Amino acid sequence: MATLQGMSERAATSFLVLAFAMLWVPLGQHAFLHEHWMKLGTFMAPFLLFVAFNFARNHDLRTDPRFLSLILLVAYIVHQFEEHWIDVFGRTYAFYPYLNDFLSGLTGSERKTEFMSPTSIFVINTSLVWLVGALGIWRGSNHVFAALCMTAIVVVNAVSHVGAGFISGSYNPGLVTGILVFLPLGVAVYVWLLRANLASTGQILASILWGLVAHVIMIAGILAMHQFAWIPEVAYFAVLIAWSCIPAIRFKALSTL
Repeated sequence: MATLQGMSERAATSFLVLAFAMLWVPLGQHAFLHEHWMKLGTFMAPFLLFVAFNFARNHDLRTDPRFLSLILLVAYIVHQFEEHWIDVFGRTYAFYPYLNDFLSGLTGSERKTEFMSPTSIFVINTSLVWLVGALGIWRGSNHVFAALCMTAIVVVNAVSHVGAGFISGSYNPGLVTGILVFLPLGVAVYVWLLRANLASTGQILASILWGLVAHVIMIAGILAMHQFAWIPEVAYFAVLIAWSCIPAIRFKALSTL
């Protein structure tokens, strides 16, 4: 049994590495993915839910960090539909120009600076979201911090949308799903894991700190690249991916100690 479990773990690791290599390694697919990645996520969501519920066992799914990570990932795919594909006003790809205009206003740029490129949007969403969600599914049963960080990226992102809406006094792409989906689901997941004694208050606070730093890295990196030309784009992407991998190596679930 231990041998089979080890083989399964190695196979899962191999396929996870292969999946993200197929996303990020230049194989001629990037021109397509940079424009259509969020569409792939949308059509992938039903298959993810099918797998989640088809393999569910007779136990409370609210206490399964892997299942919760998958549900959070699907919730984020729904959010990415509004944010990056079609917003509530029917506009397509609306977040890209919105964020550039928003950051131009905050930084006082006299000209329209392209702070966020389609490549940046692609890497940010596949690292800080898809990769973190995948790590939560893969490591969640033993390292609950991965599931907690997926929850954090959901909650912190929702708060950032609400904050941006308050500052601008207007709607921003992703605001509706941030309020209606992210906030209630994120808070519920934290409560479920805490009550099931799978996570401590300290671990939850640490995950929120991770989520806050992730957003700081995201925005600071954009400014460092395009406002000040301090770092190359590839260095920014490497930092994003490295920060996304941290949740998989910290904090075992309390119930496994």
